[in-house]
Amino acid sequence: MIFSKDYVGYLARQTVKHLVEAKMIATTKPAVLNERVTMAMVEELSLEDRINEEVRVILEAFQDDMRKTGASYPEMFKKVKNELARKYKAVL
Repeated sequence: MIFSKDYVGYLARQTVKHLVEAKMIATTKPAVLNERVTMAMVEELSLEDRINEEVRVILEAFQDDMRKTGASYPEMFKKVKNELARKYKAVL
């Protein structure tokens, strides 16, 4: 993930604070809401990390074939990552 979890928590708290101040949402338990928003943001921001790991596993399985055909690892990484992003409907 490109941000620390502490920073994501800060962003979540600020987001909730601004939404409450703008009267776009109402809550009686801001701490619970902050935690839920933090968890959702961490989940979304770590999606790219999970996709990258899945790409590495896939390419490792095809390592011998790639070597035989002379395929470029960075090029294949990019192609497989784009396919997985499409599959998961992720915006990276």
